[in-house]
Amino acid sequence: MIGQLPLDLPHRPSDAEEDFLAAPSNEQALALLRLWPDWPHKLLLLVGPEGAGKSHLGAIWARRAGARVVTASCLEIEALPELASAPALLVEDADRPPLREKELFHLINLAMERGVFLLVTARKNPDAWGLATKDLLSRLRRAPAVAIEQPDEAFLRVILGKLFHDRQIKVEPSLIDYLALRLERSFEAAQHIVSALDREGLARGRAVTRALAAELLAASPGLAAADDEDAAETDANDDDH
Repeated sequence: MIGQLPLDLPHRPSDAEEDFLAAPSNEQALALLRLWPDWPHKLLLLVGPEGAGKSHLGAIWARRAGARVVTASCLEIEALPELASAPALLVEDADRPPLREKELFHLINLAMERGVFLLVTARKNPDAWGLATKDLLSRLRRAPAVAIEQPDEAFLRVILGKLFHDRQIKVEPSLIDYLALRLERSFEAAQHIVSALDREGLARGRAVTRALAAELLAASPGLAAADDEDAAETDANDDDH
């Protein structure tokens, strides 16, 4: 029997404010963005790991502030004056190569001169970007920054449930519990395992079960939590019908 060909179709979850998953790991970031326009500074850095919800938070703020949205790697010198003519601006993925140091530095200067609110998102703090432009690094170091932390086990369960829901995959609650106990507690690990389960389920023409999850986790030990010894023994066949 020939399996289905898995199509790598884009999944676009809602970026509405009511669909944002609020938790202790992101409550400070959410509160500060909601505080706009009463920010302590016109420039704010939003830092968090891959998949942490930076784009979702940025979209919420951009709608509130009427901000233009641009990816940092797409910045061009000739376009900066027009960008800085907006009342607010969201620059996403500032630390993702290729770094546009000259363009970002000039954009920040223009925005500050014109009183434009500027939200910059990145995976890491500026000292870890590998910046060669000292003035840019100095400017970013002085800016207020708010971080999204990695999820705890309870929030990881919520994230997994939302990721499955976004892909319209129906799973048993026991599968969520199984993954939450064994996965590395990171947004990236949750995204990776849900994507892999979706892909393998389609390819094999079978439901997404705990047995399939056990198989994929065994094949990807890097996704497992460091303290997974207590969860190592499982009955992988009890829901594989």
